[in-house]
Amino acid sequence: MSAKSWADVTLALPRSVKRALALAMDAGLCALSVWVAYYLRLGVWIDISTDGRLPLIAAMAMALPIYIATGLYRMIFRHAGTTAFLSVLRANLLYGLGYASLFTFYGIAGIPRTVGLIQPLLLFLFVGAMRAVVGQWLGGAYRRILRDHSASNVLVYGAGSSGRQLAAAVAGSRQMRVVGSLDDDASLQGGNILGLPVYSPNRLESLIARLHIADIVVAMPSASRRRRKEVLERLRAAGVSVRTLPGLIELAQGKVHASDIRELEIEDLLGRDSVPSDGAQLRDLFTGGCIAVTGAGGSIGGELCRQILAGFPATLLLIDSSEFALYAIHGELEGRLAPDQNCRIIPLLGSVTDESRMREILAAWRPQVIYHAAAYKHVPLVEHNPIEGARNNVIGTWVMARLADEYQVARFILVSTDKAVRPTNVMGATKRLAELVLQALAATSRDTCYAMVRFGNVLGSSGSVVPLFRQQIRDGGPVTITHPDMTRYFMTIPEAVQLVLQAGIMAQGGEVFVLDMGEPVRVLDLARNMIELSGLTIRSAENPEGDIEIEIIGLRPGEKLFEELLIGDNPVATAHPRIMMASEDCLPWKTLHLRLHHLVEMVERRDANAVRALLIELVPEYRAGVLTDWVTSAVAGSNDEGVVPLRRPRAAKDLPSRVAS
Repeated sequence: MSAKSWADVTLALPRSVKRALALAMDAGLCALSVWVAYYLRLGVWIDISTDGRLPLIAAMAMALPIYIATGLYRMIFRHAGTTAFLSVLRANLLYGLGYASLFTFYGIAGIPRTVGLIQPLLLFLFVGAMRAVVGQWLGGAYRRILRDHSASNVLVYGAGSSGRQLAAAVAGSRQMRVVGSLDDDASLQGGNILGLPVYSPNRLESLIARLHIADIVVAMPSASRRRRKEVLERLRAAGVSVRTLPGLIELAQGKVHASDIRELEIEDLLGRDSVPSDGAQLRDLFTGGCIAVTGAGGSIGGELCRQILAGFPATLLLIDSSEFALYAIHGELEGRLAPDQNCRIIPLLGSVTDESRMREILAAWRPQVIYHAAAYKHVPLVEHNPIEGARNNVIGTWVMARLADEYQVARFILVSTDKAVRPTNVMGATKRLAELVLQALAATSRDTCYAMVRFGNVLGSSGSVVPLFRQQIRDGGPVTITHPDMTRYFMTIPEAVQLVLQAGIMAQGGEVFVLDMGEPVRVLDLARNMIELSGLTIRSAENPEGDIEIEIIGLRPGEKLFEELLIGDNPVATAHPRIMMASEDCLPWKTLHLRLHHLVEMVERRDANAVRALLIELVPEYRAGVLTDWVTSAVAGSNDEGVVPLRRPRAAKDLPSRVAS
């Protein structure tokens, strides 16, 4: 039987049998060490069964119980390393003290005293060496078994320190086996790092076929986002799954681990590095103050709370109508508090449309700054529920903004959206009307500075296409998009919130700040990139054997092909390179105030047609479609052809074979 077969048989033995074998092996090493100790002292080999019987019995009687008591037989040989070596050293020090005390310091007639010193040293060397050899033998067999059964071949893009740490961390992984590195540095290509060859990225296609590569891990945490995008574009057509490591700041806390490998963050495809905000100014605004965030349990509201907390406020008020969302963000923020941070985090249940509840909150806590992120923002849902959209987005903003002036809140910042620009849906129209409310109040208020911050889609927020696409890819498709020409602006949540906070500092009153979202992204291209970077292919008429189909489902009610950030064409630059200021028309407060009271009456009457008509009147850019309110349609007993049912997931067998052109 080969050594490999013996290793496999040994690994398959029960734990109790393996411990018994280890005990027997150590008993044999006790005998060997006594025999060699006599030879080193006398220069001749003795008959250990007669002349060395007492030292042998003493060695076994003392060493084996000490080994058992110190846990030497609970260790797993295949994972023997520094810890195992130290355990062996500690056990043999205890044994050596006892053995030398008996045969060297006390002494027994007929037994050389030096045997009491030589034998413990030999036993330590024999036991330590045996464990290292067996550990290497069994460990190699164990890793081979793992590779044969479950591990996939992986290339690491980046032969720098992070790539080397990753290769070392993955060495014992059950899921992957690093077989080489890719690096653009010609001086590294053709060499070996940690025993792994370094290849040129130009050889990627042949390497994938020859080495059976299943995954590529991009280990470039310090690279700029633009550079990472260039690398990902090169890998996109490789036909393998692309994964990545966390950013440099995350890695600064410790070494790279195999568990750090994660799915590709789609923001890497944006190719735009964020511009840091002025941390000193933010701390000056927040430190020691009382800050309130409405919609605190949402994607943007939650990130606002995280970044505000880093500014060491004295009190942070979390306002949300969702019990679960409020519970989750409150627990998370409590866990983020620094040991020396004395901040009261107050979770407050309540709707921003409930004036009496909001009034008692502001009266009790008197916040200096309010970030108003509470809103209904899912376009199709608000389109089918226009009355609730108007109540929450417009009346809720009016309530909070008016109370902010009444209780002399220093700053009130509205989180707005690019869908407020020339809106084609109820959600966008209500957000534009909310902006108009703040613009009008800014002209009359003496105590409160009102400002609005408008930006596009944020990656990973509720309703974002990215998690939807990722789940659809996991489910085997199809990936659904509404139109092949649809484009959207994208930004990461932390970056968007940084700019919201920065814009709030720059506000003087009444400004509409617009965030530089970079270049718009074609949603179809985003879907294709996500599929291909998952190592899958697109199923189409040209490639009927592909993995994932892209299905065009048609525009939903109120949905736009292209989003805009400005109503006019005259943005004004600010001191921040990513923040512009829009100059847009607004309504005088006297006019708007009366119309808002009418809106409240229409909402209370549940008159969806009247609400829609008023939105058209007050937001002249609003290009309204057919009313699609579910309740109005049901009461009328008709199913207006403008009412498009919400899509439900379908079984794969029922899917049509339509593919994006």
